Amino acid sequence: MPHFEVIYEGNLRCQATHLASGTKISTDAPLDNHGKGEYFSPTDLLATSLATCMITVMGIEAKHQNLDISDTVIEVKKTMGTLPRRVVEIGINMRIPDRNFTNSQKEKLIEIGLNCPVAKSIHPDIKQSIQIDFITNAFQ
Repeated sequence: MPHFEVIYEGNLRCQATHLASGTKISTDAPLDNHGKGEYFSPTDLLATSLATCMITVMGIEAKHQNLDISDTVIEVKKTMGTLPRRVVEIGINMRIPDRNFTNSQKEKLIEIGLNCPVAKSIHPDIKQSIQIDFITNAFQ
């Protein structure tokens, strides 16, 4: 049984459905590749998947340690290359509110994030530029 269903709606747009929950995601081709750029592009989802996977597995570890990493902000940058057109780099800048975590707790969270399933699934030719900071002011 499939986990997802994707319908091509025309005009370079797709709608993907998570069959277990019914949640839907729309995609669009980016402006620089004949689309309207009104939704995430497939390569945007690739880059975003890395960020959400990292923070999800870090959240699992944080929960086990009774740590609060809510309000973490992650900025994601995707760099495209040509010949062939493909993602060449994903930049992640993660800012985690430091709620008096020990160095050991921080190191464990970082290690888990860097080794998330998506990070390990992305082709090694795609550079992953990751910056993880623990900050005392969430608005820095």
